[in-house]
Amino acid sequence: MSSQYKIEMRGVTKIFGPSPNEVLQQLQAGRSKDQLQAETGHVIGLNNVDLQVKPGQLHVVMGLSGSGKSTLIRHVNRLIDPTAGEIFVDGQNVLEMSLDELRVFRRTQIAMVFQKFGLLPHRSVIDNVAYGLEIRGVDKKERLEIAASWISTVGLDGYEKSRPHQLSGGQQQRVGLARALAMDVDILLMDEAFSALDPLIRSGMQDELLALQKELNKTILFITHDFDEALKIGDQVTVLQDGAVVQSGRPEEVVLNPANVHVQEFVQDVNRARAIHVNTIMEQGACTDCSTTVSEQARCEDVLPLFAEHDIIGVTDAQGKVIGKITAKHVIKALARHSGVVG
Repeated sequence: MSSQYKIEMRGVTKIFGPSPNEVLQQLQAGRSKDQLQAETGHVIGLNNVDLQVKPGQLHVVMGLSGSGKSTLIRHVNRLIDPTAGEIFVDGQNVLEMSLDELRVFRRTQIAMVFQKFGLLPHRSVIDNVAYGLEIRGVDKKERLEIAASWISTVGLDGYEKSRPHQLSGGQQQRVGLARALAMDVDILLMDEAFSALDPLIRSGMQDELLALQKELNKTILFITHDFDEALKIGDQVTVLQDGAVVQSGRPEEVVLNPANVHVQEFVQDVNRARAIHVNTIMEQGACTDCSTTVSEQARCEDVLPLFAEHDIIGVTDAQGKVIGKITAKHVIKALARHSGVVG
């Protein structure tokens, strides 16, 4: 079965407790999450979630603690089974897989990066990175060569023989990322992968992920509670509240047109220069007097420093063709308009 999506959830609901199917009927009849938890002791983890992740997309799911983010991502590789709904990966119905099929699926199609790194303390860095390949049955020489290559890619040359406790938090997270990338799968699941890191290290890991994504074009489902992080890395942002999707769209759509008060509270203090892409505010057409260009996917915060040396900046499409131009005035007006300074 072919699909336009790498990951698709249809009406996924998860209820934790001894009688989930009974509570499901009450939930579908309109009872609230809080009512059901108070009266039955059951917890609504997800409530009728629809989610679509396109190939090559870095899709961020965000929300407060308890919103259902980690529950959602663990459904994709069936670490958790839903109470109701359907889950497809590459057009395959994950819920119909046998245990043997599920093991193969987890080893060959999908990899996960955890918040707490999930490293094996008794193994060296290179053996941690090679662990998934070992489980897959890859020959030792080959898996160590692959692991060494990814260790170099994430900037940990020289640490191959180190143990996890000898590394900083940022270095440990790089090992976790290298381990996932070494599996050479199309889909990465990243559950609060950078949340345990100090702000400066976290920003560096975000930059590194974006650089790797530009090169590798993986499909990434990324969980975070940090809206600034979502804006910086996300192609698409989905906001959860009480286990339900309350809004999904491009970062600038969520920031500039919040769907409800909950989302509005999230976005009220965010850096709008990080949210607005230049292709939404550029002047379309050729740019004969542009001495420098940026991608149409660049954000306003990316181009603002360039105006120190350039009056006009060209905007290019994915093929490198100039499709428009932008000036400091364009950026300033857009930021002022969406901050409520001008109408």
